[in-house]
Amino acid sequence: MSTYHHGDLRAALLRAGSKILEKDGVAGLSLREAARRAGVSHNAPYRHFPDRDALLAALAAEGFALLENEMRGLGARAMGEVYIRFALQHPQRFRLMFGGMIPAEKYDVLRLSGQATYQSLVNAFKDLPQPERAAAAAWSLMHGLAHLLLDGHFRPAQETAGGRENLVREILATVRFAVRS
Repeated sequence: MSTYHHGDLRAALLRAGSKILEKDGVAGLSLREAARRAGVSHNAPYRHFPDRDALLAALAAEGFALLENEMRGLGARAMGEVYIRFALQHPQRFRLMFGGMIPAEKYDVLRLSGQATYQSLVNAFKDLPQPERAAAAAWSLMHGLAHLLLDGHFRPAQETAGGRENLVREILATVRFAVRS
């Protein structure tokens, strides 16, 4: 394999890692394979990621940033729909972000990006007496529903004519805090 100087190796490794993650899951992701796909030597990733967990933490943090960006400025119900859509479109990254595989306290970027995403949800409930509690309730519903859908607990017959997105809208609309958006 020929290697070359890479203009933005960190970004290239994250792109490669993201593709591996979504195709093969966390178990299939290694620094060596990310390097191979980025077209660099197997030692090159260590300049940016001291170990596999650091790459996983960066991928999870990137996921939180993507999710927070998609949720920014939306009302609570719309945030719920975006959250669940994100989980369904990026199931492996979603599981990485919330699966407890990477200790957030060890990686500031992961901890801070997760907090920023959650703060967006809290902000959607800022007019309520306890916005943190409302956000926790909404998050619990969204997260649980996302996992139930990912794990196949709703059969197609249980989904409405509009498919999963319509099912998600209907479920979120039945909950009082989701209706206020």
